[in-house]
Amino acid sequence: MTLTRGARITGAVLCAALALIVAAWIVRDLTTAADPLDLWRYWTGSRRSAASTPLTTTLQDLLLFAVYVTVALAALRSPVAAAALVAAGVITLAVRLPGLWVLSSSWMDLRSADELRTRALYCAFAALGLGIGLIITAAAGRRAPGAPNDLYARDPYARDPYAHDPYARGAYAHERTPTRPTQGVSVLAFLLLGGSAGVLAAWEIYTATDYAGTRYLDRFTGSTSVRLPPLGTPPGWLTAAIVVLALVAAVGALFHAVFSRPLGLVVAVFLVGMGGTGLDFAVRNELMSHLGDVGLREQLLVGSWLFELAAGAVLLPALARRGEGDASGGGAPAWQPQPGHGHPQPGYGPPPPQTPPPGW
Repeated sequence: MTLTRGARITGAVLCAALALIVAAWIVRDLTTAADPLDLWRYWTGSRRSAASTPLTTTLQDLLLFAVYVTVALAALRSPVAAAALVAAGVITLAVRLPGLWVLSSSWMDLRSADELRTRALYCAFAALGLGIGLIITAAAGRRAPGAPNDLYARDPYARDPYAHDPYARGAYAHERTPTRPTQGVSVLAFLLLGGSAGVLAAWEIYTATDYAGTRYLDRFTGSTSVRLPPLGTPPGWLTAAIVVLALVAAVGALFHAVFSRPLGLVVAVFLVGMGGTGLDFAVRNELMSHLGDVGLREQLLVGSWLFELAAGAVLLPALARRGEGDASGGGAPAWQPQPGHGHPQPGYGPPPPQTPPPGW
């Protein structure tokens, strides 16, 4: 299915609104922090910010901004961006949903002022509404490839200058159709996405056995034992969301599903962010230079971060390439011109001139 022009514009506007919300908070933190490097160190967990006012964003906000801008441009340029709009809406719901209970908790009063927390809560509601709007737009704005645009559906002769010419109007049948990952990309995406989901799930299970019950629950609620900025996502919730989305994208890639490409790209962006943050921690604490001297747990951690970063870096260019189209879509016209319209057909139109008989 492809998107109508109105749905593409609506999706691009919704993505632009989400990007503006995230950009406003990032600009606020840039002006609050001592310098951009101070904000970057705060995002990667290198150290606490030296700013007097608490910072509000995380590295996930920067990743979301990149996703929103990319999807908005794709919606404007391509009629097959429905799956990309759904992927952007799903990741928005996954990342922003915990803000409803994190920002409403009483212990959040100790971390930020009431005005700042209220603004963050309003933005969380707005982001959730816009994310749902992206999914609704992608579902409601679909049309079959090759069908005329809905602008001409009701009164084609009044609005479409080519409605009288079925041969010119047949160009609608040769539109781009949604593409599926190729065989090689499908296998690669299945292995890397499935492997990344397995690694993240294994570490989350290890954390659950290492922590006490209440302390581990804080990784999903963002409670007092987890230092979380107002726009932050609890680490346990974020890991679980990425694991689920990675598994869905991996299974979809195995079956050549259309949605596996944009959803896999979104997961790859977050894998790069998570792996890069972990390697920054490893370099900062000299784990890389003394990898042979540390324990097995630290060695596995560094290896996991390397794998996540490498998997995301490989998946981004692999899934960004245009896949293969449906065997039945886009090649032949969706309908055939009927005789008696457009160009003259044999047996139709005015009769040919009669040849006068001999002797006239």
